Parts: sequence; C-alpha cells; structure tokens
Amino acid sequence: MKALSIRQPWAWLICKGFKNIENRDWHIHLPPLLNYPAKMKRIYVHASTSKAEMTKGTLAWILKCLNNQQASELMLAYERLTYGAIIGEVDITGCTEKSDSPWFIGKYGFTLANPVLYERPIPCKGKLGFFEPGINLGGIA
Repeated sequence: MKALSIRQPWAWLICKGFKNIENRDWHIHLPPLLNYPAKMKRIYVHASTSKAEMTKGTLAWILKCLNNQQASELMLAYERLTYGAIIGEVDITGCTEKSDSPWFIGKYGFTLANPVLYERPIPCKGKLGFFEPGINLGGIA
C-alpha cells in the first residue's frame, strides 16, 4: 500500500474522519492509484516530521470547520500529535477541482473516506508524493 506524507494536525484530522479532503497543487495522474482495484485506493497516512504553520487565522479556520466535540478532541490531542510515523489509513475516492467541503482550499482536492487512526503509530521516514513505506505491520494496526 502506498503512503502520503501530510503535516500535522491535518494528518490527525484526516484519520479521525474530521477532514474529508486533502488539498494539493497536483492532480492524481494514474493508473498509479485510482484505476487500480479498490484496495489499491487505500493509502497509509504518514504524519510528516514538520508541523503546519499554526497562525491564529489557520486555527480559527480549523475550528470553524469542526463541531464542538471535534474541536475539543483536537485541543486535547494537539500537544501529543505524532510526527515522523504512519498514523492511520484512508481511501482516496477521487480528485476534484471543486468541492463544497469547508476543507477544500487547494487547486486540487483528494476526496477521502473510511479513515482509521492507529492506536500505535508506526515510525517511518516520509517522502514527497505517494511512496512505498517499506514497513511490516505485524499486527500493529
């Protein structure tokens, strides 16, 4: 299964099912992903080692996209977010240039479904774009 590195807190928000679109400035050109069987559309979510810049404006925008329960969960988890590891997985269901999702701000958005947040993250070095993480789950997920 391929992986995609995403900065925190976006990676956590995706794996919790709160963020349903991942913004990118590049389109998925495949067969690499969407023309493969359904199981090939599933990817690992890798939390990169670098944090997203969290300005007051960014935080206000995130909180506007979340309900009160979700915002509370994020506030409790924020200082304990994992970096440099695979933290879960999600299905990429498409790639769009338009979306009503409050999370969509990019040139392109990968639409997401069926997220899973792992109880125990798997340390792994990330790369740009989709990559093979070369990990052995061994029943960890």
